[in-house]
Amino acid sequence: MPTAFGLLRANRPLRALFTARVISYGGDALSLVALMLHVAATTGQGVAVALLLLVGDFVPALTGPLAGAVADRFDRRRVMVVCELVQAAAVLAIAIALPPLGPLLVLVGVRALAGQVFQPASRSAVPALVGDRDLETANSAVGFGANAAEAFGPLLAAALLPVMGVRGVLLVDAASFLVSALVLIRVPSLPPSPSTAGESLLAQARAGLGYILRTRPVRVVALGFVAVVACNGVDDVALVLLATETFQAGDSAVGLLLGAVGIGLLAGYALLTRFAPAASMTALLVGGFLVSSAGNLLTGLAWAVTAAFAVQAVRGLGLAAMDVASSTLLQRLVPAPLLGRVFGNLYGAIGIAAAVSYLGGGLLLDATDAPTTLVVAGGLGVLATAAVAISLPRALRSTTPQSP
Repeated sequence: MPTAFGLLRANRPLRALFTARVISYGGDALSLVALMLHVAATTGQGVAVALLLLVGDFVPALTGPLAGAVADRFDRRRVMVVCELVQAAAVLAIAIALPPLGPLLVLVGVRALAGQVFQPASRSAVPALVGDRDLETANSAVGFGANAAEAFGPLLAAALLPVMGVRGVLLVDAASFLVSALVLIRVPSLPPSPSTAGESLLAQARAGLGYILRTRPVRVVALGFVAVVACNGVDDVALVLLATETFQAGDSAVGLLLGAVGIGLLAGYALLTRFAPAASMTALLVGGFLVSSAGNLLTGLAWAVTAAFAVQAVRGLGLAAMDVASSTLLQRLVPAPLLGRVFGNLYGAIGIAAAVSYLGGGLLLDATDAPTTLVVAGGLGVLATAAVAISLPRALRSTTPQSP
């Protein structure tokens, strides 16, 4: 069984996909910081920054079924290249014009929609580039690269903004999308299945939703992931208040708690690139759900910043396990012609679940406090995990994957 480094070195198409995702996700994280600072400075309104995040994250999630249908309808390499070029054009237009809020949100929305299509296309391309026995290692490597880029993107932005300004950072981001598109040319053509010919895009989107609802193991994996995110998505907000109000600590403590998950996440992907092939993906998925949920519950019971930091770092391991296990299971369960739609629906539903968690968790935070919110969120996540632990093995035993 090759290591992640060995697999990337030996597999040129996978290496190209890995490199393109690292470049693209890193540039995206870079520009997000620049845009948030630009909007805050030019409008002076917190609601404007909230609208920017809403357009960039939540609105594209609503198009998940269609985004996945696009990934299944056309050559997936071409879809990824076009998505990168669209994102490059949108960011370049923002960099040149630095428009007022209305046009800026439109351009951010265009970029975000292209990114929403890119996600299922890139994930569903992995099984076509590696053998079944290497799926766990490939998914771990791809996840590590993307999350490392997202983690270091804001740090790079902090270094470049004083030198290049907002416009310069946005130009760097536009260039990163262009470089990513060029790298993706090294990925072989990934044509769609002939079975999708003649169907409308809406019909294909409906077929994708219907497949998830009909196929029990896929439904359990997707609903379990969405439920855990809906329970725990509020943790980012709760951790800020935990540090500042509960522990009476400063901004550095906030940074530590928010950064702990990222540290654990990268460590988790690094470990999984080596040990995931030896693990049961069902056990890894349930374990990831449990660790990520129990991590928030225990953080709510923590007595100091250091204890909360340690628990959140361990929680990051669970998040990495969730990602690798769910991707690998779906890639093995779902027929290739439907894989893009399954991933598109999953990522879209996760985005909606995160928004619901922010709203519901925010109300709970206002009514109680950060420790209570984290305990409730984590506890509900543990209950959702128990439901998956009971139902997924049964579903896998009783159901065979359906053909399209």
